[in-house]
Amino acid sequence: MRDFRHCRVAQDGPVLTITIDRPAVLNALHPPAHRELAQAFDDYAADPALRVAVITGAGERAFCVGTDLKARAQTNRDDHPPTGFAGLTRRLDLYKPVIAAVNGLALGGGMEIVLACDLAVAADHVEFGLPEPRAGLAALGGGGLQRLARQLPLKQAMGLALTGRRIGAGEARRIGLVNEVVPAAGLAAAVRALCDDVLAGAPLAVEAAKQVMLRSLDQPDLAAAIDARYEAAERMLASEDAREGARAFAEKRKPRWQGR
Repeated sequence: MRDFRHCRVAQDGPVLTITIDRPAVLNALHPPAHRELAQAFDDYAADPALRVAVITGAGERAFCVGTDLKARAQTNRDDHPPTGFAGLTRRLDLYKPVIAAVNGLALGGGMEIVLACDLAVAADHVEFGLPEPRAGLAALGGGGLQRLARQLPLKQAMGLALTGRRIGAGEARRIGLVNEVVPAAGLAAAVRALCDDVLAGAPLAVEAAKQVMLRSLDQPDLAAAIDARYEAAERMLASEDAREGARAFAEKRKPRWQGR
């Protein structure tokens, strides 16, 4: 694993955990942190042995509170890598799953990170929000507004985007922002259980499912979405793992996935 200053990276088998490590500023991100996170996600994308990435924050107070405004004030502009806020929000060709382990405040860009993840588990004390309007801005840096409109009922999305108010973890679960809410002491175990559920599936099948779901949103209607071509699905159907899945079912045993 690389030695970073502003994030920590740890591998446990096929699971890569990326921890934003700026607790003194509630894990707010400045340009060097964005670039390190981008490199960490580059490494995840490139390594076939890694199948699930988890992103979380250091300390007990915050997951990420967005942009380090003191750093931004020096230039009055955002400085993100091409892959977006935290090196993730514009990474639109990553079909391996990313899970948010939301351990504390997720505000502004921090909430945009959660929206950019495929799955999210939150501790029960967590608060979410997009406070940008109260600072004279809108949540433009990480595609948060665009994802809100796609992931939540529109009135719920508008409520978050226009008011800048915070919501608790229970409300976030109710409106579909996160998959699960657990006591803080159980967050790591709940996230690992979710990783294990993903890992039980064939790697190419998981990637195909993610690609089909996301790319189908670009199609004008359901018929076009069904008829569209999805390269990951084609790889899955032609894979050895597709044959192994059928054999394992017939032989009443657990499949041995090879990712090919």
